[in-house]
Amino acid sequence: MAASTSSSSASLPSVTERRGIPAASFVEDVETYLQQSGLDVNSSLSFLQERFALLEAFFPPFSRLQQYRIVEMKLLAQQRDLQAKIPDIEKCLDIVATLQAKKGTGEALIADFEVSEGIYSRARIEDTDSVCLWLGANVMLEYSCEEAKALLQKNLENAKASLEVLVADLQFLRDQVTITQVTTARVYNWDVHQRRIRQAAMET
Repeated sequence: MAASTSSSSASLPSVTERRGIPAASFVEDVETYLQQSGLDVNSSLSFLQERFALLEAFFPPFSRLQQYRIVEMKLLAQQRDLQAKIPDIEKCLDIVATLQAKKGTGEALIADFEVSEGIYSRARIEDTDSVCLWLGANVMLEYSCEEAKALLQKNLENAKASLEVLVADLQFLRDQVTITQVTTARVYNWDVHQRRIRQAAMET
């Protein structure tokens, strides 16, 4: 379907990029867009499929949409990691809170803990002022319960904030994929429409 020539050539995105992800421009008027850009249809379609400068250092052989898909898979993996990490931190906070609540009551805490995958052992925990936290890379440090609680709370807040950013990144990325696909379809359909008009004119 032909686009109206009275509208603007393209609506510029309010954001040119988000954390290294380039924004896509939506072509509102194909004819004016081609005139202003100085491109023919084939060149325009090639342009829409070209590599991004911001991403080509990481994914040089791939087209624009392929690059978007690769970045999406990477972000989804990060999202899954954070979604698994947040409940673990919350469990650790609950354990620290339980230890603090038991302190001074004279009542021991009986707990089952995982020694290795699928192997558990039972422990009797008397009053304690400290806990050990895994920091990653096979590193464990001992903290007081208050220090552990503060550290875990900070890690939880950071993880939730990172998850919110990732969700926004994914939404932005999906919007750019949609814009690129729609723009490519509009340019292609405009070209088909123009060819039919020229063919009809030749036959009359």
